[in-house]
Amino acid sequence: MRYRQLTTGTLALGVLLLIDVLRVWLPGIITIFGQAASTPAELMGAFALGWFVLAMGAPAVVRRVGARPVTVVAAVALAVARLALTAGPGGRTQLWLATAGLLAGLVWLVGVAADTDRPVPGLALGFAVNAAVHAVLDTVDLVWRGDWVAWLLSAVAVVVFLAGTAQPGQRGGAGDALTDAAAGPVGPADAAAGPGGGRAWLLAGPALLLAGMVALSPALARTGMSYLVAGDGVARSPLFGLAPVPVAVAGFLCAALTRPPSGWGRAYGPVALLGGAVLFALDRGDLLLPAILLAAVGLGACLALTDDTSQPANDTANVDTAGGASASRRGYAVAAGMLVFALGAVGYYSAYDLGYPNAAVPVVVAVLIAAVAFTARPVVPRLPGPFPPLRAAAAVTALAVLAPVLADEVPVASNRDGPPQRLTVVAYNIRMGFGLDGRFDLTGLAQVVERQRPDVVLLSEVDRAWLLNGGHDTLDLLADRLAMPYVFGPAADPVWGDAVLSRWPVRDPRTLPLAAVGAPTGAQALAVTLDLGDGVSTAVVSTHLQPPPGKGPVVQARAVADFATRYAAGRPLVVAGDLNTEPGDEAFAQFTKAGLVDALAAARPLATSPADDPRQQIDHIFVSPGLTPGDPVAPRSTASDHLPVAVTVTLPPR
Repeated sequence: MRYRQLTTGTLALGVLLLIDVLRVWLPGIITIFGQAASTPAELMGAFALGWFVLAMGAPAVVRRVGARPVTVVAAVALAVARLALTAGPGGRTQLWLATAGLLAGLVWLVGVAADTDRPVPGLALGFAVNAAVHAVLDTVDLVWRGDWVAWLLSAVAVVVFLAGTAQPGQRGGAGDALTDAAAGPVGPADAAAGPGGGRAWLLAGPALLLAGMVALSPALARTGMSYLVAGDGVARSPLFGLAPVPVAVAGFLCAALTRPPSGWGRAYGPVALLGGAVLFALDRGDLLLPAILLAAVGLGACLALTDDTSQPANDTANVDTAGGASASRRGYAVAAGMLVFALGAVGYYSAYDLGYPNAAVPVVVAVLIAAVAFTARPVVPRLPGPFPPLRAAAAVTALAVLAPVLADEVPVASNRDGPPQRLTVVAYNIRMGFGLDGRFDLTGLAQVVERQRPDVVLLSEVDRAWLLNGGHDTLDLLADRLAMPYVFGPAADPVWGDAVLSRWPVRDPRTLPLAAVGAPTGAQALAVTLDLGDGVSTAVVSTHLQPPPGKGPVVQARAVADFATRYAAGRPLVVAGDLNTEPGDEAFAQFTKAGLVDALAAARPLATSPADDPRQQIDHIFVSPGLTPGDPVAPRSTASDHLPVAVTVTLPPR
């Protein structure tokens, strides 16, 4: 393998490992370091930002010690942390392993930047391969799988990464010029890093943020497809939901690895990226797919505009005079860019705890990328990339094409023989799929639900693509495990809300946005009709009330009760979810005043939160008087921070 191919491949693989670590570390801020509902968002944000600020000292270390030793030590630390995380240790061990891996990855990036003035091919391949692999794995990373296949593939990735880092061709770029010059002449391979690359390294962090949030997010692509199925502001199980992923990957790589047009044609990338960011910021499910495709092509084109290497430095003097200072600038550029990543992520997702508007965050990041890219000076003549652009794009796209074939499953509901006499209802706040130990625990969630043999499941805190939580489509994954199709109602944004899963066909879905009344996180009520056959139907409403600071969710409870009874129009009705109110509270009374019955009354007190030591009765199921509830239970499990509640209701005689 030639020097440039080795450098590019190792950079891409290192980016892949760093993103894997980030997918564990980011949700750990909420699920292990703190609790989103009780730990101040400011404290969690300070914890997150602190490590990126600390990494700003890495360029000074590289300048003093040399890029080679710093890069090797950091690469080993990143590899060890990534491999150890495959064990899924949970708890603080998991958090600190991920933190060590993150810091090592940031320092490794700084070391690599000192020796690499052409990072765009490696960064672009790293982002694209990560998206393709994440899609093929159905948005569940190898880190969370823990089986022998996950260990084998993780070990192979780590060994290849370390082997590439250890190759002699990796030493002695501009960052090591001052220390290597004393050891002897610097050859062409060692002097490969010239004075460029600063702009591209600066964009590494912002590009990673927009790639993970929008442009190359398989979970967001599937969510966007699910909105096309239902319309009317709700989403349903899609067919081939991952189909947009290979299109986005192909557009991104072709734009990133090919020569950008000249003149004003250079503006197409920045314009497309800004258009995608604006569409995403509008928080509309039906705009997610165009947002993804525009952002993918635009992001790739912006990276291509910063790919500014024309000729490598060919002698020690060039390296000493130009490369040394540029190596330091590149190190600070990538550290600053990763700090922008952290600021953008914290700024965007903290809004759901603090209550300020966050739509501007992805747009501002896109403006930054577009400005840096468009103002880059075109380079003529331009060296060819380390890999043929179309061939490289085709190879990664072919991997992504496997995702719709291998990872997409569509559970199908069908009527049984005649209407049932009973329905088993389960309501569960799943905390984005993360258990009390901070592990992504789909198996635990599915098992505790399956033991109840449910006919209909109502879910709260459903996350379908947040980068903060690892970029999983938790709803689709759980629906596959339960073999139950879903209907999803957006609450905080198009990928966060509530859902209904049913073994019976569902029709007439409707969603009602609820007034915030000072609560920082959005709320809604999702109503569906279960078609039980022979003209028999039951109305079901799933919701998650968000109380304003220091008060109960009285206004929202009244709105849900009124909406549910009007929607049911005299038919049997079930209303359930995390209602954040206790029996006897004013908000709880809004449901009984509307004529609904507490289906869990026979088992009171029935505490559901926190899951390891339940003291609060805040998860509830209400039914209309025509339904007879029985066997109320809150089965024990730590797969979430809440316990599920379940009840079997007997339908009225026909």
